[in-house]
Amino acid sequence: MAREIERKFLLRNENWRGLAPGKAYVQGYLAGGETCAVRVRIAENTATLNIKGATAGAVRSEFEYEIPLEDARRMLATLAGKSLIEKTRYTVEHKGFFWEIDEFHGKNQGLVMAEIELEHEGQVFEKPAWIGEEVTDDPRYYNANLARAPYSEWRHALPPHEGTA
Repeated sequence: MAREIERKFLLRNENWRGLAPGKAYVQGYLAGGETCAVRVRIAENTATLNIKGATAGAVRSEFEYEIPLEDARRMLATLAGKSLIEKTRYTVEHKGFFWEIDEFHGKNQGLVMAEIELEHEGQVFEKPAWIGEEVTDDPRYYNANLARAPYSEWRHALPPHEGTA
């Protein structure tokens, strides 16, 4: 079984900007619940269908398959509903690890998060200075939940020290 071990963080500042080019992403959720989420994503000219299992800490099962771009466009237009995730992704290397920084747009404008994928849960890594609070265990920051309850609907309820710079 394919497994994903991923940790998510908010960003402390803007010092990551300029370290990598961005890539436009649009994704939508076709189905979701407590046991799994089914997503269609277009990243520039590549489309994928992704199935992720329920999260247990930083670990979950994950299956991803490339699909025809036109099929993905039709699925997003007809099956994903109005709650699409739009973001620009920047992949930054730091001390042997790749950090994926997602700058959200649309209803999630203002949210910027970084993710790191690990080989095992206890793997040690050094955080760049621009990494802030960890939100791995906060379900509000899961992309599937951001599609249903966008950041713009709850960001102002956060204490002043949370959120992004």
